[in-house]
Amino acid sequence: MEQREKKPTTDSGGAKDRPWELRIWSGIGIGGWFREIIKNRFHFGPTRIGMALILTALSFLNSLLWLLQEALLGRRIVRAKIQQDPVFVLGHWRSGTTLLHELLVCDPRHTYPGSYACFAPNHFLLSTRLFTWWLWPLMPSRRPMDNMKVAWDSPQEDEWAMCNMGVPSPYLTLLFPNHPPAYTEYLDLRNVPPPALERWKRELTWFLKCLTVRNPARIVLKTPQHTCRIKTLLEMFPDARFVHIVRDPYVIYPSTIKLWKRMYRYHGLQKPRYEGLEEHVFNTFNRMYEVFEEDRKLVDPSRFCEVRYEDLVADPVGRMREVYERLELGDFETARPGIEGYVERTKGYKVNRHELTPEVRDQVAKRWGAYIERYGYVPPG
Repeated sequence: MEQREKKPTTDSGGAKDRPWELRIWSGIGIGGWFREIIKNRFHFGPTRIGMALILTALSFLNSLLWLLQEALLGRRIVRAKIQQDPVFVLGHWRSGTTLLHELLVCDPRHTYPGSYACFAPNHFLLSTRLFTWWLWPLMPSRRPMDNMKVAWDSPQEDEWAMCNMGVPSPYLTLLFPNHPPAYTEYLDLRNVPPPALERWKRELTWFLKCLTVRNPARIVLKTPQHTCRIKTLLEMFPDARFVHIVRDPYVIYPSTIKLWKRMYRYHGLQKPRYEGLEEHVFNTFNRMYEVFEEDRKLVDPSRFCEVRYEDLVADPVGRMREVYERLELGDFETARPGIEGYVERTKGYKVNRHELTPEVRDQVAKRWGAYIERYGYVPPG
């Protein structure tokens, strides 16, 4: 199930060279877009002005299409019923959440937000067939952080949809990466004022209703921030299932640093300086798992399970069978052909290799010691 990563032919920081290439913000509406650029005082990097102008024009188009979708489908969306509470994939960035998400959605009884739905959440029910067939040349064929293939129907993080719907998110840090981290209170939602939290719940529910209009199956969601949002998610979906994936933190740390550097370069409106990035990664991880360890106790044991990334890679079919049995997701044999097909298609993929200096290794051991001890990981070598 592993394949050695191929080197990209161009650096994923090519934002300044290809301003017309689609970014995740290309689907944002007027309200969210102008809130962010005004809040950040239009501090665009000189090489990103063209990109900013294109995104500004697209924000008007996205809002116009949202109005059209509301006129044609608004009542249907409001009446939609989410028949089964979702399955949430939990875990820190680069811990294997994408792999687990993609395996779960091989089940024909499951649905998920795809790349286009998260790219254009305001109007995807109306515009998918209109735009995806001719927009694909402007879309990168691989993810900038790990060179994994991506397509319009690939499973994607619902947090990107929330950003494009104008909902505050820590991901909006990527827009202006040289400014202080944005909306840090939205990482775990604990200090979000009640009216704003109700809006967050309302917008997520609206997006899930849109997915339900398209396909009424059980929705599988994956966003790393959900790892420390269990309390809020249970308030919304009392019968939700949660599957938590863990991975060697000595791999997670360098991989997460690489992730944010590439995402800052690719999606940012400034040439990033990466100031304080290492400390941000250390602190975010600790905050995430401090809240997670408190809130996991709220979940009924029959609705929660954990899997190690290393075990999932070694025996994906066997581990997924265990997930299905633990979470009572139905007959595994229905999902098995799709999962086996996915394993066969991806059997050549190899993960990135990272080397840590002794100083960084010691910092990971010191700063993330509780996680290392709880999940039984040891320093490399």
